[in-house]
Amino acid sequence: MAADTTSKVKILLEVCVDSVESALAAVRGGADRLEVCGNLGFGGGTTPSIGLLRSIQSATPGIPIMAMVRPRVGDFLYSTSEIEVMLEDIRAFKRHSVQGVVFGVLTEEGSIDVEKTKLLVGEASPLEVCFHRAFDLTGDVYRAFGDILSISGITRILTSGQGVSAPASLEVLASLMQSAKSQSETPGLRQLRILPGSGINASSIKKVCDVLLPQGLREVHLSGGQWIDGNMAFRPGGMGMGAGGDREWAIWRTSEESVQAVRTFLDSL
Repeated sequence: MAADTTSKVKILLEVCVDSVESALAAVRGGADRLEVCGNLGFGGGTTPSIGLLRSIQSATPGIPIMAMVRPRVGDFLYSTSEIEVMLEDIRAFKRHSVQGVVFGVLTEEGSIDVEKTKLLVGEASPLEVCFHRAFDLTGDVYRAFGDILSISGITRILTSGQGVSAPASLEVLASLMQSAKSQSETPGLRQLRILPGSGINASSIKKVCDVLLPQGLREVHLSGGQWIDGNMAFRPGGMGMGAGGDREWAIWRTSEESVQAVRTFLDSL
């Protein structure tokens, strides 16, 4: 189904970044909102430092920021002590005026950990809360959606539709967006938005919009990132800090041009 281009639709563009340089590139490229993380290139991002958050806020005044709350890479089954770390990070982010926080907590069986999520959401209030792509690692996408819907205070779900990428899982994303739209139109129920992410770029954005605009698409998520070679001239052979191969000397950066290409298409709608 082709997207309706007869009326202007503002699609918010969120870009995830893990450095001041990437934040500036994202904003120059047209990002409306930033998700600030640490370690995007390895493991999908972790909790950023307060120093990074404050530096990005200073460099990009007026840009809303969602802060990642993820104490480590790996799975999303968190111990009691890890949940305490997440609660402390949420308190710190609240003191530094972020728009919201991003996290995801699962059970051993691969479902949403409702009780621990409620605890984190309660601490985050009144900030916005995005349940991130831990959602894509659940065993039943619709049960997971229902569990999140039952938790008051969650604003959106970042998801690829449980596929390898959002463009590869548009049928599931469309179904989730239909469910979210239906519940938001019911009197007394809050709005829960679906934020498509993973694999969204200049080559895929038209396909994503063609399918999801009729279902109420209003925001998309991307990194626009790539590995670039670092500037170290001295590179002792056989030494490294665990990245392996050529990435021992590489840096993850958001490409302004990649973000701009998606922004240009969205502005044409």
